[in-house]
Amino acid sequence: MITRYLHKISQRYAPKWLILFIDVCIILSTYFLAHLIRFNFEFEFDISRLALQLPYIAVISLLSLIVLGSQKGVVRFTGFKDILNLFTSINILATVLIVATFVSRKFNTDTLINIPGSIIYIHLLLNIIFLIGFKLMIKSIYNQLIQEIKHQKNVLIFGAGNLGLLTYDAISNDKKSELEVIGFIDDDKQKIGKKINQLRVHSIDHITKEFIEKNNVAEVIVSIQTIESYRLLQICSQLFSLDIKVKIAPPVQNWIDGDLNVGQIHDFKIEDLLGREPISIDNPALKDEYDSKTLLVTGAAGSIGSEIVRKLRNYNYKKLILVDNSESPLYEIQQELKQNNALNVVSVIADVRDSKRMDAIFSKYRPMLVFHAAAYKHVPLMEDFPHEAVDVNIQGTKNIADLSVKHGVEKFVLISTDKAVNPTNVMGATKRIAELYTSCLKGLGKTKFITTRFGNVLGSNGSVIPLFKKQIENGGPITVTHKDITRYFMTIPEACQLVLEAAAMGSGGEIFVFDMGEAIKIYDLAKNMIILSGLRYPEDVDIKISGLRPGEKIFEELLANDENTKPTYHEKIMIAKAKRVDQSSVERKINTLCVKSKTSNILSIVSLIKDLVPEYVSNNSKFEILDNKTTKS
Repeated sequence: MITRYLHKISQRYAPKWLILFIDVCIILSTYFLAHLIRFNFEFEFDISRLALQLPYIAVISLLSLIVLGSQKGVVRFTGFKDILNLFTSINILATVLIVATFVSRKFNTDTLINIPGSIIYIHLLLNIIFLIGFKLMIKSIYNQLIQEIKHQKNVLIFGAGNLGLLTYDAISNDKKSELEVIGFIDDDKQKIGKKINQLRVHSIDHITKEFIEKNNVAEVIVSIQTIESYRLLQICSQLFSLDIKVKIAPPVQNWIDGDLNVGQIHDFKIEDLLGREPISIDNPALKDEYDSKTLLVTGAAGSIGSEIVRKLRNYNYKKLILVDNSESPLYEIQQELKQNNALNVVSVIADVRDSKRMDAIFSKYRPMLVFHAAAYKHVPLMEDFPHEAVDVNIQGTKNIADLSVKHGVEKFVLISTDKAVNPTNVMGATKRIAELYTSCLKGLGKTKFITTRFGNVLGSNGSVIPLFKKQIENGGPITVTHKDITRYFMTIPEACQLVLEAAAMGSGGEIFVFDMGEAIKIYDLAKNMIILSGLRYPEDVDIKISGLRPGEKIFEELLANDENTKPTYHEKIMIAKAKRVDQSSVERKINTLCVKSKTSNILSIVSLIKDLVPEYVSNNSKFEILDNKTTKS
């Protein structure tokens, strides 16, 4: 009953006339109080004269308040601008009284508006205190009422710096938020023990089980602009051990319209340990690139292809063609787009290896931009089935690239991989050959061929992250192939944003790579994921070294030995300056490989691949025998 009544009160707003009436009453009351203060709380002033002055004071104050629109503000949401507005109105009143008094004395007229200066100034100060204080008191009472009718979650903010204070303000000013900040945590010894907005700053060592239970703490929001990933993990590890949920405030550059929204504060994820700032691209030229054009994405149901599709959905394209040979995933992305009201989307089940089928699709829809994401990418499987890697990664790319030239596609964007650099496996080598083939087509027709070269993508099909999650859910152990193995990582949205940027930036023939920060040790990543799951290593979940898989190498590279880079207008994006190739010779060898892969044995196929990619040296693979033969010869 009480809760319902409080809720009813909280939904009502005071009318403007009532706010004006209360403000004027306060001003009249403070005018009387100013006289009492001036005369030491003794009635040694002319009370009848004061009574005659009150109507004039009321009219002047009413006009000053109306001119500034002070009555239009909602009292419960009083902010800095409302206070400034009220302060200006009060000063207008004081100024009018000063001017009226000056004129009265100048012309020796004994008017009612002839007030001692001391009373005017005392009145001004009292108005500031009482009017502004009244507004803030109402705001405070309202907030208390709201707290009574909604469930509050007590939170601590880790970081008592500028970002921490901005996070506090965002939470405090969001009336829909159920979060209640009860304190700060900081590493700075000079801040520990002090108060910010009457909230104490604690050391993280002070946050114990007893503290959590006593203060009913539900979450800790990490709000630090720059923090090393190892320190972030230390913090989270300590808090997870106390069964506290950890959330992260986004960096300033990710705020919406320059303001932090409480909804942007997200759960701690493995992406927060990448060890670098997320790549952010805001290029208005992308609209010109994709608006009013027919776009085609191969491998559109895959992890990369589907994210490219999601990003393209935000543009005013003419038509968006999704091509994939996997029925169920294609259906899922199709339904997702329908739920998001995406228009002019066509889903096509087709295989990039079928050149006639793909030719029919190109003829029907006439795409202007093609994003080629279809590929086989599982390293161990492609070691066992190199003919399939050739068929999809090389022949499939060749089909789509040739059709792009034939049908006058403006741009063809190839999704490549860092495993194509100095490859040690069939998958990486076939992707390198795909890169080589598109470079051979440069200058043929009007199609511009562009390559984007990625590291490992967090959460994609085949990524270690889903595998580790499953292993943790099953109680472990997590399997890591080598204790020193490292990889570059990016998020799926980062990878796909780079694809779109490359398509707009590229003029043909480029291989785009980007600064991915430091390579991450997979062993450390596994330990971090155990900790992020609220478990202990190795007590709860252990890590087992399983040995390198066929074709796997310990260190990945983004550039080949004979490549260097040149910068672009985005500091994180570079263009690899690849060596020149004999286009006619390479194209002839690729054609031979595609034909022979259908009938030859796997050793012959891989031998032809190695002939095309001399830097391809097998590692931990049955194909090392071919490298030995090459060495002896």
